[in-house]
Amino acid sequence: SHDWRVCHTVRMRISVSTYIPGASPVHACDARAKIVVLAVYTVALFFVDTWAGMALMLAALGAVVAASRIGMRPFSNALGVTAVLMVLAIVFNGFSIDVNTSNAVSPALGVTLPLGETAGFALGEDAGVLGDLPQEALFGSFGVTCAGLARGCFFALRILALVMGSLVVAYTTTSTDLMNAFSDFLSPARRLRVPVDDIATVLSIAVRFIPVTFEEFGRIRDAQWSRCASFDEGSIATRVRAWGCVFVPMFVGLFRRADALAIAMDARCYGMPGVRRTSLSDRRFRTRAAVVTLVGVAACVAVAVAL
Repeated sequence: SHDWRVCHTVRMRISVSTYIPGASPVHACDARAKIVVLAVYTVALFFVDTWAGMALMLAALGAVVAASRIGMRPFSNALGVTAVLMVLAIVFNGFSIDVNTSNAVSPALGVTLPLGETAGFALGEDAGVLGDLPQEALFGSFGVTCAGLARGCFFALRILALVMGSLVVAYTTTSTDLMNAFSDFLSPARRLRVPVDDIATVLSIAVRFIPVTFEEFGRIRDAQWSRCASFDEGSIATRVRAWGCVFVPMFVGLFRRADALAIAMDARCYGMPGVRRTSLSDRRFRTRAAVVTLVGVAACVAVAVAL
């Protein structure tokens, strides 16, 4: 808490950059190939309904993570909220309001499912050790179902794979490459007179302004802390006024930066009619990227269809 005799500054450390520089094969892969494979991988995860299929999907993801040479620390730092969702998936699926009416048998699981469950929740393989455990009633008819625990674990692994796959792409691809890939994906819309280049430019500028916004926020907040501003004490109105001293100058500074950027872009004749956006880097879709895309898509489709 603050005391009027004590004034201290708290340095705010916020990391908003997700890209981790590296020279791995995953870093060198074309951003368009990674995005396409990630999209197909995400869809395939929802079609996989067996433990063998999920194991193959996780094994493929583990191989990509190992090839990226990032290490597990960045993933562990980013999976806090994901861990909460995984626990909730297991808890909400594991408990049943009435374990005594769980008479709908699922031959694929080898255990009983609660009445009213849809077929989409049934997994396509035996539940393993959970299939041999009895259902436990904790309070009256409320209790734990083995089929629910198996289902919850399966959904938790699916959530983990979804988040980890997205993080691999984010950690190994720069924001510029992502925006260029987005522009290339929208390029067919040019025939419909959609300003694809302008949309990509706006998104690229927005992404690059994120760290600028956080730095501006941290600097102004630290300045107010050094003047003994109290953000956690007093009534709600007092706290709102205290935060107003942070957000008002922050937005003023952001508008000044935006105005300077607009002047710079206008001085470089941005938006001239009949001129297409160019790039300093070679954005041709090479053979290696095509092979990676075909192999990745084929593998995901094969697992989703077969398992």
